Amino acid sequence: MRGFGFEEHGGLDRLAYVDIPAPPTGAGEVRVRVRAAAFNRLDRFTLAGIPGVPVVRPHVLGSDGAGVVESVGDGVSDLAVGTKVLLNPGLWDGTCPACRAGDEALCREYRIVGEHTQGTATELVVVPRRNVHPLPDRFSFADGAAAPLVFQTAWRALRTIGGVSPGDRVAIVGGGGGVPTAAVQVAKLLGARVAVVTRTPAKGDRLRALGADDVLALDDEHPLDKSLWQWSEKRGVDVIFDSVGAPTIPRSLRAVARAGRIVVIGATAGPVAEIDLRTLFWRQASIRGSTMASAHEFAEVLAELGEGRLRPVIDSVHPFDRAADAFRRFDAPDLFGKVVVDLPAP
Repeated sequence: MRGFGFEEHGGLDRLAYVDIPAPPTGAGEVRVRVRAAAFNRLDRFTLAGIPGVPVVRPHVLGSDGAGVVESVGDGVSDLAVGTKVLLNPGLWDGTCPACRAGDEALCREYRIVGEHTQGTATELVVVPRRNVHPLPDRFSFADGAAAPLVFQTAWRALRTIGGVSPGDRVAIVGGGGGVPTAAVQVAKLLGARVAVVTRTPAKGDRLRALGADDVLALDDEHPLDKSLWQWSEKRGVDVIFDSVGAPTIPRSLRAVARAGRIVVIGATAGPVAEIDLRTLFWRQASIRGSTMASAHEFAEVLAELGEGRLRPVIDSVHPFDRAADAFRRFDAPDLFGKVVVDLPAP
């Protein structure tokens, strides 16, 4: 079957349509005919090659997907063929101590669809039954593909790891990608006062529409630490949600409040940062990593999406035969939300 991905690691010139075998449906599994798939920045890293993460090639990209159940394996009796569904892209073994404790995101065998396995930008995907959820009534297939990875990431990072409480000051570093647009909404839903720090303040009106109380311009005259310090009335920011990495973490630390939390969910601008440990211990602050979510957290945030208290933000929808154009949208300065590809019905 046809998929969009690569034969060899490298840059955008390596993107190609590839042929892979149609996956069989094993016991306890569900095969879904994909009707919409979404890309994340993770796909860029997978294309380039992530050290220590081997992939079977040719490789199909895409972690997020929504579609229609085509078949179910032995032992699956609670999901009918033809049901519209979306996929949780997090995979866990279900048997390790973390899984048995209900924190599947800490599973030693944790994997992500499209990174460690074949992705969703193809005709058919097979995943365990526990990864398949009914598509909310209010969702299109594109909505279903746009929501799972970014909202579970933001939910765990802010609610569980960051411990956001009503009245907290929360800063979102970066404002146009899928995860930041989800994080703004999650932080506001949790009762925080929310600032977004971005190099593209022209997106301010759209960010405010999602719930941001303030949008702060980030440039040479307004560095991150000084902007956040002033915004917090020189008390520091309770929770800083940072996906940028090397250039922002040291400045985030200088802007964090006493007992504040910096939650790192990515490193799009570099993985190695140098910090001043004196600031860290004197403020009794913490820097914590977060990725994906547990099964329970995914169910929680999906319920909020289903009720309309959170909503997917879609930058653009592209036909499958223009998937390369969709992938290149990540480089557009006006990117806002998720990039989705539409796959035709059979």
